[in-house]
Amino acid sequence: MDRENITLEDVKNKKIAYISLGCDKNRVDLEEMMYLIEKFGIKHTSIEDANIVIINTCAFILPARKESIDNIIEMISLKKAEKLEKIIVTGCLNSRYLEELQSYLPEVDCFVQIKDNTKIVSKICSCYGVEYNCKQIEVSQKTLLPKHYAYIKIADGCNNGCSYCTIPRIRGRYKSTPFEQIIKRAKELACGGAKELILVAQDVTRYGIDLYKKYRLVELIKELSKIKNISWIRLHYLYPELASDELLDEINNNPKVCKYLDIPLQHIDDKILKSMNRRIDEERTRKLIENIKTNYPKLTIRSTFIIGYPEETSSRFKKLVKFLKEAKLHQVGFFAYSKEEGTKAFYQKGQVPEFIKKRRVKKIEKIQNEIAKTNNESLIGEIHKVLIDEFDEENGVFVARTNFQSPNVDFCVLIDCTENVKVGEFYDVRILDFKNYTFFATTNIKG
Repeated sequence: MDRENITLEDVKNKKIAYISLGCDKNRVDLEEMMYLIEKFGIKHTSIEDANIVIINTCAFILPARKESIDNIIEMISLKKAEKLEKIIVTGCLNSRYLEELQSYLPEVDCFVQIKDNTKIVSKICSCYGVEYNCKQIEVSQKTLLPKHYAYIKIADGCNNGCSYCTIPRIRGRYKSTPFEQIIKRAKELACGGAKELILVAQDVTRYGIDLYKKYRLVELIKELSKIKNISWIRLHYLYPELASDELLDEINNNPKVCKYLDIPLQHIDDKILKSMNRRIDEERTRKLIENIKTNYPKLTIRSTFIIGYPEETSSRFKKLVKFLKEAKLHQVGFFAYSKEEGTKAFYQKGQVPEFIKKRRVKKIEKIQNEIAKTNNESLIGEIHKVLIDEFDEENGVFVARTNFQSPNVDFCVLIDCTENVKVGEFYDVRILDFKNYTFFATTNIKG
């Protein structure tokens, strides 16, 4: 079909596939675009059957950028083999490197910047030489996930100004989503089958401060808890300096809120924390952990730490190791420091060699894995409610999560397929074992 003969109806009859990369906030952006595309009439399919592919990219650190570029190049090879018609690139990579991408990847038909996500349908049409004026419709989500859980982005951007982070340059300043809009979206997702809502932002603890001149996260949680079909509400991420007793009380006492604190601490050494421009020091960090463990023992803590940040000497690294051994956090992720152009830390002295970063990450992961093993083995014999996420056909088991496990992030729970359970439902299970970073459980909780 000649380009000039393509009509609007022809575009609607195209099929589209999606590649989602990066964080859950980025995923929500793609799900909103999917909603608009489906409303227009284009159907979702696999890459093998698609005419169009959208690659929603990440640019946070070098490995994420490499993954994004690799996916684009793979799609270009399909286009050259005439297995794809159009390639559209969206997401954070465009915010950082738009001119370079346009110059070096001319095979891509359209690069859509984040601010233009709501124009995605007109961008697709323009790829085929068809004009389309987008109607102003209220955006919702066409979830990529199983319907029983969904992410809601309650804010975008960040004001924290951490010295190593590119998010403010990519996403701009902190912007809360209006309160009523979040409630409406949550109700729509609940009507669509969502039983777990995962509230995401670069910093959920600051929710509302820009729009309402006060923090409204606790109020938001209480209002979301009124939605009948929602059983679990999970929070990503709580910055430590704003993890107040009011917020901890709500998480601890509200039966619908998962007893799960995802608090990025990043380090424990005061000089490094100050250099990172973090807003908390060692003393306050230790007091926060002690407060949670003493007054909120039901709450589990997940955190992340950056290894090999500039001027992380051997003694400072050992200090972090010592802290982890003392704190005995439930789950921890470690990231080797990535030197990102345009950040304050990029220009700092005392850069740690790559081989030392890798060695330290390997060492500290081994130590934390032993801590996690001890923590999790202590749960053997206990009864916990789980949500069944999927059936693993290859291994013949159901994959589930407790409320202290977030999807695609933490350890999972495996249940034998002989059990009479269904995906997307809640069950009480008894933990039988923990090995290879996996829980094994049964729904037979008698005895």
